Amino acid sequence: MLQEFGQSLYIAEGPTVSFYGFPYPTRMAVARLSDGSAWVWSPVALSDDLADSVESVGPVRFIVSPNKIHHLFLSEWASRWPDARLYAPPGLAKRKPELKFDAELGDTADPAWAADIDQVIFHGSIAMKEVVFFHRQSRCAIVCDLIQRHGEAGMTGWRGWLMRLDSLVGEHGSTPREWRASFVGRKAARSAREKLLSWNPERLMIAHGECAQTGASEIIADSLSWM
Repeated sequence: MLQEFGQSLYIAEGPTVSFYGFPYPTRMAVARLSDGSAWVWSPVALSDDLADSVESVGPVRFIVSPNKIHHLFLSEWASRWPDARLYAPPGLAKRKPELKFDAELGDTADPAWAADIDQVIFHGSIAMKEVVFFHRQSRCAIVCDLIQRHGEAGMTGWRGWLMRLDSLVGEHGSTPREWRASFVGRKAARSAREKLLSWNPERLMIAHGECAQTGASEIIADSLSWM
């Protein structure tokens, strides 16, 4: 179920889910930390096969959500691994009080994974903040909804037209326009972008659309140039 994306970094494809009537493919990431444990990012729907695949990476100790709308499958993962620590992005713990989070993600990495993974919060939006990560060993930027690059082939009909209008399709995909408009504090967003680019990522792993094994810094700079 997991596919190697880079050194000590793996991805799994999940089901397509509906988001306000639009079909969204899902994707998650798992990193093997230097202590041998597994760090799980934005988990997709859980199956026994996927659970076995994840446990082959290492014992699941950390489960993180990158923004407040990526929570659909957190409860089943938390139930499967009750000893794992569950991390919320800004805003999610208040939105989903039934999920028992252990901590909220900040602008600096938790000491538990700071040796392996960097992180930064894209502040400045009145709608939603997103936590973006950088896995050092694979030199991979891990981005959720800030960069979407949906495939051209599936963009048909009026939904496809709207997705293109929203700049979410193809290699120059970007951030949903309505979310862009909510960034009233773009200086903070630009600061986060520059921090992300300072890590000089080579790979780009995203939740929705085409990832990249090379040229990540150029893709990020292009996709987030609106800031």
